[in-house]
Amino acid sequence: MQSTSYKLTEFFIVFILVPVSFAISYPVWVKMIIGLLGFFYIIFVLLRVEKNKFRIAQNLDWPSFIKRTLMQLIGIAILTTIYMWFVDLPNLFVVVLNKPLLWLTILFVYSFFSVYPQELIYRTFFFQRYQSLFKNKTLFIIVNAALFSLAHIFFRNGIVMILTFVGGILFALTFQKTKSTLLVSIEHAIYGCWLFTVGMGDMLGFPQ
Repeated sequence: MQSTSYKLTEFFIVFILVPVSFAISYPVWVKMIIGLLGFFYIIFVLLRVEKNKFRIAQNLDWPSFIKRTLMQLIGIAILTTIYMWFVDLPNLFVVVLNKPLLWLTILFVYSFFSVYPQELIYRTFFFQRYQSLFKNKTLFIIVNAALFSLAHIFFRNGIVMILTFVGGILFALTFQKTKSTLLVSIEHAIYGCWLFTVGMGDMLGFPQ
């Protein structure tokens, strides 16, 4: 059993020091090495220390998850469409209308190679490692969302920080309720794909 001081040091390095460093200008290949080493460390801890089996739970409440996710998606779709209409009309649905093949490709790559690793780090790993250190569940959710937002600081965009904080709240609540990396990854992919579809992909680093 690793000590609290070890976990706090790990917490600071993985979720504060490394993300903030990515906002500083230094060679991209160095950032990639740091990111890969960090990800491999997290997988090692999940497998060897936390004894995570990476199995899909058999008792997932799919109807409740689908209903809640669709309701939230409708709200997100309305708000983001209004935002694009008034703020950036030329990019409203620009990719799906003009480059449908690129749109489909990005949806696939993003969902499998970006979303799932993010959820392993920020929900599965984070909850298993640090939830016991927080007595207040609400504070824990807020901290998780704030750190998820911090992970996107390299975009240097206030709207992105707000979107990822709100998303972090939703994803943390889903994981707290379901304990399922699969479900929270599906939810994350749906909302992220929608933002790309509606035309907000450029600020989030998607090619357009």
